[in-house]
Amino acid sequence: MESRGETRGGARSPAPGRRWSRSDTKGWIFVGPFLAVFALTFLAPIGYAAYLSLFRAQAFFGTTEFVGLDNYVDVFTDDKFWDGSLRVLLFFVVQVPIMLGLALVAALAIDSARLYASSFFRLVIFLPYAVPGVVAVLMWGFMYGTNFGLAADLNDLFGTSIAPLSKNWMLASIANIVTWEFVGYNMLIFYSALRTVPDDIYEAAALDGAGAMRTVLSIKIPALRGAILIATIFSIIGTFQLFNEPNILRTLEPNVITTYYTPNLYAYNLSFGGQQYNYSATVAIVMGLLTAVIAYAVQLRGTREAMK
Repeated sequence: MESRGETRGGARSPAPGRRWSRSDTKGWIFVGPFLAVFALTFLAPIGYAAYLSLFRAQAFFGTTEFVGLDNYVDVFTDDKFWDGSLRVLLFFVVQVPIMLGLALVAALAIDSARLYASSFFRLVIFLPYAVPGVVAVLMWGFMYGTNFGLAADLNDLFGTSIAPLSKNWMLASIANIVTWEFVGYNMLIFYSALRTVPDDIYEAAALDGAGAMRTVLSIKIPALRGAILIATIFSIIGTFQLFNEPNILRTLEPNVITTYYTPNLYAYNLSFGGQQYNYSATVAIVMGLLTAVIAYAVQLRGTREAMK
């Protein structure tokens, strides 16, 4: 008859109330530095922002008072917040599919054996991502100028009067800058996923008479589902964090890009321009939650599609 705490073969099973062991201590020592840095750089700022969002500054008395969820109610009824949110949502719906589509085509072209000097093209496409974001926006901002730069030269050449930094074209111009910056980054994600496909699958497809297009549709695209999902989630987060491009272009066209052009720009100007730290923290919390919900919904949908 087996004694309690033993299994067949004499091995002891863990007791229900297992005490703290030396191996547990070693494990916590190993992950402790990471947990400390994670808590200080990630959890603490979020907690402090959530704490600030529960208060409201009293300008007349120079004090703050606890208001509970009143700031959140104000955010959800704030026209400026929703104006910026709908703008970045439109940006996501239009720009992200174009950017990921271009990255996918580039990755498939480089992965194919028919492209001459594929390593050179891979470097050229990825190179814009290595350019600092501020430098890229300034460079494109000067190119967009109607009094100088490429836009002005093209208008003189074709007799047009297109102003890329005007109200009607500003969002498209920002989308062009972001696409130019991140096509290479997403291309590298897709290309890395394609390199993991075993050569045996391609050989079997060739023996079955599959052509290049059939190979792309039946082998390469299905193999990229996980990479496409990751790139989409990254793009969602980056879109709703849109700040660098409109903030820099605002110096060129302050009448077109308002202080609430995007939610992040709105929160920045509330904090550093209007000294409304509590309301700015509330905007940041709400925007972070909306981004997390949308990203999770996309991830859930992508996971379900992959399981079919």
